[in-house]
This record gives sequence, C-alpha cells and structure tokens, in this order.
Amino acid sequence: MRICVIGGSGFIGSRLVASLLAQEHEVTIFDRAPSALFSDRQTLADVRDLVALKQALTGCECIVQLAAEHRDDVRPASLYAEVNVGGAENIARAAASKGVRRIVFVSTAAVYGLNARNTEESASLSPVSPYSQSKARAEAIFSDWQRDEPDQRMLEILRPVVVFGEGNRGNVHNLIEQIRRRRFVMVGDGRHVKSIAYVENVVDFMLTRLSLPPGIRIHNYVDTPDYPVRELVLLIRRELGLPAEIGYSLPQWLALLIGYGCDAAAAISGRAMPINSDRVRKFCADTQVAATALEQSGFVRRYSIAEGFKRTIAALPEAPTDRRD
Repeated sequence: MRICVIGGSGFIGSRLVASLLAQEHEVTIFDRAPSALFSDRQTLADVRDLVALKQALTGCECIVQLAAEHRDDVRPASLYAEVNVGGAENIARAAASKGVRRIVFVSTAAVYGLNARNTEESASLSPVSPYSQSKARAEAIFSDWQRDEPDQRMLEILRPVVVFGEGNRGNVHNLIEQIRRRRFVMVGDGRHVKSIAYVENVVDFMLTRLSLPPGIRIHNYVDTPDYPVRELVLLIRRELGLPAEIGYSLPQWLALLIGYGCDAAAAISGRAMPINSDRVRKFCADTQVAATALEQSGFVRRYSIAEGFKRTIAALPEAPTDRRD
C-alpha cells in the first residue's frame, strides 16, 4: 500500500515507518522536522501548508496522522488550534482532493478529561486542556470526512494513553531520569492509577488498522495491567537496580503551590519551567481507560509493561549518579 505518515519523523512515527517498510509498503513522510532515519522519503513541510499536503498525497492510498503540537507548555496556546485543528482540516481537504480513502488518526486518551477511570470509547468527551480540546475537534473533522463518503472511506481513531519507549523524552522518560538521578519526589500518596503504553505495542496495533473496510472505528490504546504510580516507581527502581523504596513525598497542596509559583515565573520571564500547576494536577489524577475494544479486536501484545521498561532503561545513555543506597 502507498502510505503517507504525517509526523513520521517523531518518536512513534519513525518506528511506524520502519515497520511499514519491513512489510514492504511504499512509505513517504510528511513532517516539518527532518527525519533522522528516512530523509530520502520525506517532504519537509507543515500541515498548515495545504498546497504541500496535496502534492505529498498524490498517489497515496492511506494516511497515518501523527503530527501535533502536544507539549503542555506550548506558547502561544493558539498553536494547538492552528496545527492540530487547522492541520486536520487541511489533511481532510487534501485527502478528499486526492481520493485518499483511508486515514488512521492518532488522537489521545486525554479527550476523556482528568480522573478518567476505566473509560470506554463510547464515553462522552470532556477535554480540559487546549491540547486535548484540539484533538477532540480534529476527531470531529476526520469523522465528517468519513461521513461524506461512508461507503468508501475508512477512519480509525486511536486514543493512546501516555506512550513510552527507547529514545522518547516525554513524561515517562523524565520520571525514569528523576528516579535514576535521585531527584524523584512523590507528590501525593501515589495511589492514583496511570494507564501507559509501550511504543512497540502501539505500532504493532497501528499496523493492524490499515486495511479495514469502510467505516469509523475508535480504539483506546493501553497496555494492561494498570499500575498505581507507587508501583510504577517501584518497578522502575527494580529495573535500575535500586532498592524497593519510594523516598521523599510531598503533599499535593504544597506541590500545587510550587506549581503556581512556577506558572507566575514563566509568565514574567516568558520561559517554560520544568514544573507547573498543570503537570502537578496531571500527575496526581487518575488516568485509566478501558481496553475492552482492544481486547475484542484479537490483538496480542508482544511486550509486557515490565519488558517495555527493561528495554527503555537498557537503552538509556550513561548518566552521573550520586548513589547512596
């Protein structure tokens, strides 16, 4: 199949492109960031450029849309709408113009809001952040695209939880590094539950969504079982060869106070801070989605969460530590 991976230079996209090529698909990348691995297959452009999108999608049979503004400290915040919503509008227009009939859209489980507990795909969306709101709007845009030709077009909406793996520099990586460097401080009691996903499993599932018949399908992506944060920390410490202990703990109210102070400092200085109130709230919230539809699809995961952490930690570069235990 001729497949265009929009956002194919990133963490998930690079792995997906490699897997698609291994299956002998004809793959191109559309991304504003240069691809470190597949520069010869890339159109270097932005999803806000409709002309470039149309050119890149000529002859394409399937689109995988991964491109997004996704950090929680993007400034100005209007970029979420410009890139994530405006980009979806452009991709839908370009796909319609070029006769592309298959789209796999990687959304986010954050569309369910904070403190989601065992949320299934049929649940109402309650996005609270500019990022999750933009993803919910993009889902609606792609759904409208499919409904314009319901008997011809296929749309898969994938809502992954936090994805981790080798080479990623997101929240899970930061947690591992804080633990490894003895800088981790638990916020709250650590009983809040976090659904997470290992990148190789996510890519494997995406590969199964490319050749489905017309229609709209929505899947949460989560690797089970779900872990409370305390247990995740202990699992990471075990893989790092550290004692099974949590260490220091900070009350949530105090962490929020510090976060508000960092918010003010960021507003005054114009510089992003490593801590902010949104990150504190997200860390202390339950983020747990149901994997019922995923299990019913018959998909079998290659890796457990523990195996994913083992592979991720093994790939880390050497880091200075001040071991005292």
